[in-house]
Amino acid sequence: METDLKRINSLLTTVYSDIMRVEERELRKSEFKDISIRELHAIDVISMYEHKTSSQVASELMVTAGSLSTMVNKLVRKGYVIRIHGEDDRRIIRLGLTNRGRLIYRAHDSFHRHMVKKFIEGFDEEQIAIIERALLNLRAFLEFPPHIDNKKGH
Repeated sequence: METDLKRINSLLTTVYSDIMRVEERELRKSEFKDISIRELHAIDVISMYEHKTSSQVASELMVTAGSLSTMVNKLVRKGYVIRIHGEDDRRIIRLGLTNRGRLIYRAHDSFHRHMVKKFIEGFDEEQIAIIERALLNLRAFLEFPPHIDNKKGH
């Protein structure tokens, strides 16, 4: 069992690093080299299909409102994101994508669709359900990770 845990941990960390490395490399080769991976993931969360509030986006990205505000300011300046004031209440501001933002959103979405198709290639529905359950278990753990104690024996 311990060998399985080490092997799976190694694969998870390697795959995570590989995904980030490939995304970064592809971003640098594209016409969108002026944004970071974090900004790209913010664009992904903002999405083309909803006009979310900043607090909704910050929550999904698990960042503070201040961090998101700084990132959105940069994305607005770079021409990827727009702020949309509410018609009924001008104090409510939602985020949307510009044409340029939609282009990078589609490219990033396409990359992820191809990656997931390759990931589940050759698996039947039952096996895919097991993979999904394992990923949901991991996600639940990451939402509330245990406290890391530096004391000996913990």
